[in-house]
Amino acid sequence: MKRYISRITNWPTPFPFRNLNFFMVDKERNFGSKPAKEPINNEEGNQISDMLIDGFGRKHTYLRISLTERCNLRCQYCMPAEGVDLTPSPKLLTHNEILRLANLFVTSGVDKIRLTGGEPTVRKDIHDICSNLSSLKGLKTLAVTTNGITLAKKLPMLKQCGLTNLNISLDTLVPSKFEFMTRRKGHHKVIESINAAIDLGYNPVKVNCVVMRGFNDDEICDFVNLTVDKPINARFIEFMPFDGNVWNVKKLIPYSEMLDTVAKKFPTLKRLCDHPTETAKNFQIDGHVGTVSFVTSMTKHFCAGCNRLRLLADGNLKVCLFGPSEVSLRDPLRSGAGDEELREIIGAAVKRKKASHAGMFDIAKTANRPMIHIGG
Repeated sequence: MKRYISRITNWPTPFPFRNLNFFMVDKERNFGSKPAKEPINNEEGNQISDMLIDGFGRKHTYLRISLTERCNLRCQYCMPAEGVDLTPSPKLLTHNEILRLANLFVTSGVDKIRLTGGEPTVRKDIHDICSNLSSLKGLKTLAVTTNGITLAKKLPMLKQCGLTNLNISLDTLVPSKFEFMTRRKGHHKVIESINAAIDLGYNPVKVNCVVMRGFNDDEICDFVNLTVDKPINARFIEFMPFDGNVWNVKKLIPYSEMLDTVAKKFPTLKRLCDHPTETAKNFQIDGHVGTVSFVTSMTKHFCAGCNRLRLLADGNLKVCLFGPSEVSLRDPLRSGAGDEELREIIGAAVKRKKASHAGMFDIAKTANRPMIHIGG
């Protein structure tokens, strides 16, 4: 990894866009066939409750659970400079409440859970949570999204506790830029965590990179180079607006531009066939062990195949990342609600889910929580 970090390109920053149509241009061109439009079917033998099916027939089999609002970094696109007011501990879900709600979702048809934050690894009982979640009958995938600061030491035990997949956030290969973006030191710890994950056999190790014009857009191909001989999936994420992150369209590098950047340097880039519920557009480069992906929430959304729900650390259920509406599961749970009553509350929220989120400029003007409250 160190030899890649030492080689950083210095490409000129492109001039700002001539018009907004630039964002919507499909520049996939001849990178292989696009994935066929397939109906969203439940996996064979996996029964899905009506609770998880919205008014457009989408089956929500993927639950993201935020374990905490606390984090050991202060990333600029996630948290405003002045910080955020954290939910008091008594109002956060307890270990047992998380397990009860998770079990309710899994017995209703959820087969994938991802743990998020804040930073999920700062939670002291994360090993116990993983162990209990991984034992739920019907759960096939237990994943985590982490900043990697403390992951290297905890990962061996997490794997023993049933953690099957992981995403590690890293927005730059330059330590000084890392410190600027996160307002903290620790770049080397993230690199150690990526290496530890590879050594433990995780394949792929997904590396999430939020791309921002003028900050790290000159490093796109350096991240791609990480995939040459490592089982790394370099995932380039369009910069998204949330409360307090000072989103600006001029900072957004659209998918089409990122794709062109990679294709010019790696002409054997080919599109892979994605699952209908996939959030990323995935590519392979001839001779590379790893892969490259683009998460295009802003310019080429994937709402039609959305299968995701979010359970926030305070117990609120959020059916759309960019939608402001939430419903509390904590309050009825603590008031003695039974499973059927909770299913009715969840089902009603899922049925109200819209066909797609608003356009990026409307999203930027819509009240929403900071990302650290929602969960990455």
